[in-house]
Order: sequence, then structure tokens, then C-alpha cells
Amino acid sequence: MSALTAPEIILSPVISEKSNMEAARGKYTFAVHSRANKIQIKAAIEELYKSENVNVVAVNVLTMKAKEKRRGTRGGRQVGYTTPWRKAIVTLAPGQKIEFFEGV
Repeated sequence: MSALTAPEIILSPVISEKSNMEAARGKYTFAVHSRANKIQIKAAIEELYKSENVNVVAVNVLTMKAKEKRRGTRGGRQVGYTTPWRKAIVTLAPGQKIEFFEGV
């Protein structure tokens, strides 16, 4: 496997009500590559947000399992599954923050 770059490791920030409440405490949630480890995630966050001088204190990684989705169509009921994905909860040093919506 070739080495992953920082934009390949960090896919997107996870914006939800819970993640926004945790951001006030210095914990940020990101969708990450399925094969990235904690060390790679820490280095990628520090590289992508180096203009904000962030120091990552801790990284917790968990895999979100596939959920069953049902929908009704004219042809009958269809059952499918969402794609499983990984997320990382990154804790920054006290007093540091990441701005997601700078112009909003």
C-alpha cells in the first residue's frame, strides 16, 4: 500500500449537533480513511491545520457500522445498507480551536 497523504487520510469534518457541542470542549470529529491509524491521523490534522498551530493531544478512532435502510417503491419494498465508515475524534491542547466556518 502506498503512503497516504493528509487530504487522503482526512476525508471531511463531521458536522452534527453532538460534534458541535464537543468542539466547544476542544474535541473535533472527522471522517477518515478506513486504513489510517492514529499516528497518521494525528500527523494529517497537524499538517492540514498548521496555519492555526494546532497540537493534537489524543486521537480516538471508531468504525461506524452499516445500517439497514428500507424504502418503499412502486415495485415493492426494497432493503439496502449504508456504507460502513470510520471516524476519528481528535482532542486538541487546551485553548486551541479549529475554525470550520470562517466566512459564515
